Amino acid sequence: MSGHNESILREPLITGKDITYAQITDEILLPVENKPNKAWWIGFIVALCGATLWIVSVGYTFWFGIGAWGLNKTVGWAWDITGFVWWVGIGHAGTLISAVLLLFRQNWRNSINRSAEAMTIFAVICAATYVVSHMGRPWLAYWVLPLPNQFGSLWVNFNSPLVWDMFAISTYFSVSLLFWYTGLLPDIATIRDRAAGMRKKVYTVLSFGWNGNVKTWQRFEAVSLILAGISTPLVLSVHTIVSMDFATSVIPGWHTTIFPPYFVAGAIFSGFAMVLTLLLVVRKVLGLENYITMFHIESMNKIIILTGSIVGVAYLTEFFIAWYSGSEYEQYAFINRATGPYWWAYWMMMTCNVISPQLLWFKKIRTSIAATWILSIVVNIGMWFERFVIIVTSLHRDYLPSSWTMFTPSWVDVGVFVGSIGVFFTLFLLFLRVLPSIAIAEVKLLLKGASEQAKLELIKEGHLDKEQVAEYVESLEKFDSVKQEEYAKI
Repeated sequence: MSGHNESILREPLITGKDITYAQITDEILLPVENKPNKAWWIGFIVALCGATLWIVSVGYTFWFGIGAWGLNKTVGWAWDITGFVWWVGIGHAGTLISAVLLLFRQNWRNSINRSAEAMTIFAVICAATYVVSHMGRPWLAYWVLPLPNQFGSLWVNFNSPLVWDMFAISTYFSVSLLFWYTGLLPDIATIRDRAAGMRKKVYTVLSFGWNGNVKTWQRFEAVSLILAGISTPLVLSVHTIVSMDFATSVIPGWHTTIFPPYFVAGAIFSGFAMVLTLLLVVRKVLGLENYITMFHIESMNKIIILTGSIVGVAYLTEFFIAWYSGSEYEQYAFINRATGPYWWAYWMMMTCNVISPQLLWFKKIRTSIAATWILSIVVNIGMWFERFVIIVTSLHRDYLPSSWTMFTPSWVDVGVFVGSIGVFFTLFLLFLRVLPSIAIAEVKLLLKGASEQAKLELIKEGHLDKEQVAEYVESLEKFDSVKQEEYAKI
């Protein structure tokens, strides 16, 4: 997308000295054009072991039925729907970064949107595996689609939130995949032009005849903005519809109108946490510190603070509404969450999702790589527990004490969930090997105006007075990829 003029005092989006367009291409394509290093192989083997566990666990489920899981007649969905909602939530940050920040012309998205979009695609794939694996007859999964069929009267129930799920998630996946692949075209063409042999033939097909002329770029930008406009409502609608799986029921603890905005905020919260979990490792292992800077990390941490605070307010609102409703069943559902047999899960959720993000108010923690990475993992653990608490604690004690029971996961439950994480990381690591993790064409747009070297030239030319230079240099102290010696000379 086209750039815009910005204050020369603003923190740079690209750091480093004497960076050229060719250097940007070489550094970002290094893992694509060269053999993988030891760190990649270690991660890939571990992820592949997890994917193998998923195949074994899902295969066992298909063979013996979902009775292999720990669910029972009282707690029906348990880990399956917990994992499903968790993965759908993680997929939200990619569309937000890609679409919403593009429409608002936030150029700091340029370095992180590609990996976030890929994360969205892989997370939705993992969520879809839960939908299929919990069906009694997974080979008939296409029955959830409103397709003409040979049975005549068989048709989907459009009043069912589960059918809404199918429409929302399939639309979300399709638009996200199209948006991601459209953004990849200029970079695939770059790889094509640098490749030889069979690689060149493959990337030639994948580049769809991209030639880089002015008309092509105009169409590219127009299509990107149209897809961003289509994708933006999906950020709100997809997890809103997922929340209606619960909110349209009459179960105490579920039947509440706060669920749609609460689920959307939680999805963005967990999605940005996963982006940080992935990108902090990627920037270190692939040596991309100049392109994924502390400005990007701090900006994402600020969004986590905001959405984490919204989630915290939602938790308190739920308790208040339960008390205000005067319904003894609703009140008991929430008291049971905090003090019942699953109290440990509730307080784990509160600690991870409400208390831990507040640490990011401190700039020293917000700009610490290690602290940010640990907190991003803590947030995703907390968001998994949130879904577990909502589902299990609302079901395990219903209106009839005679049917009260506890839910205990089986090894198959755990295997499917841990295995889905393995599938996710296997796909993500393969993505790093065959496609650029950063949008080369979009990052190059920042070099002349939003890079450290461009701002350094402005300082040397005397465009800033001493106070402004001091303010700018002070803002660079948090950057782990900036050499302060250059500014000491000035």
